[in-house]
Amino acid sequence: MNLRLAVDGYLRHLEVERGYSAQTVRAYRSDLAQFKRFAESRGVTGTEALTLDLFRDWLWEGAQQQLARATLARRSAAVRGFSGWNARIGGSSAQPSGPVLAGGGVSADDAEALTRADVPDPAARLRAPKPDKHLPRVITRAQIDGLLDALAARAEGGEPGAIRDVAVIEVLYAAGIRVSELTGLDVDDVDLERLTLRVVGKGNKERVVPFGVPALRAIRRYLQVARPALAAEGSGPALLLGARGGRLGTRAVYQLVASLLVDLPGGGPAGPHTLRHTAATHLLDGGADLRAVQEILGHASLGTTQIYTHVSSERLKESYRLAHPRA
Repeated sequence: MNLRLAVDGYLRHLEVERGYSAQTVRAYRSDLAQFKRFAESRGVTGTEALTLDLFRDWLWEGAQQQLARATLARRSAAVRGFSGWNARIGGSSAQPSGPVLAGGGVSADDAEALTRADVPDPAARLRAPKPDKHLPRVITRAQIDGLLDALAARAEGGEPGAIRDVAVIEVLYAAGIRVSELTGLDVDDVDLERLTLRVVGKGNKERVVPFGVPALRAIRRYLQVARPALAAEGSGPALLLGARGGRLGTRAVYQLVASLLVDLPGGGPAGPHTLRHTAATHLLDGGADLRAVQEILGHASLGTTQIYTHVSSERLKESYRLAHPRA
């Protein structure tokens, strides 16, 4: 099968059949587009010529470019998923005889016939690099209070964008949601009586997340003052709006958070995920149950949530080292 058609078919499979989020599909599309260009530079234009060495060479090239281990791990996951899917439909060793469907798939008859073929998966033995073992960045409660106080001061004049920014940061910290979950919120997803948000996370899984009174005040002011001023003809049901009235984008939220965190001490990423890490850590520091935090964050595995127990223990040890006379 033509490599471009196969990639298109796999992405359609992820989006339609597997229900992957638009953000995940976008990342896989970028990775697989780069792999396709690399494969074509080696003279490979069809899936029947894919080999384990080709996949390994592509990852090695990324390592030589000093890409982050997390990026290499995602690239490995993208091509392993693509290769496995391609092997299941028989694309690695057979060309479908029937018509190729829109989006790169094959006809139902061909897919059924090819699935029965015993086709090896060349990426089955491909291994992802081990991720860097570093704890997520977490900022202190005093720093969070300072950020929110500074934002509140900006919003005192009633400028709609400043009022919206207060709501953005309050909700990110209060609910610990992902930036894509935040920007995907509609007005009807907010329950001001129960102080909950209905968010759609990874894999299109829906969950209900609580938030606190400060976030409630910020949302109410935004809905009463800022959103009517920002709304345009095409705003639709989106909760958070940009300057032109469209749904607020993730890039704008990244820029906002980065501008707030840039002058704070400490290394590590300076994006919205830092507020998610901070919310989870502060919940555990305050005595929240680990499984409750797992539900709030929308983690499929408890093991993913457990990293925040390590963050809390590291903070405890640092406090001990600073305070105890015989530390």
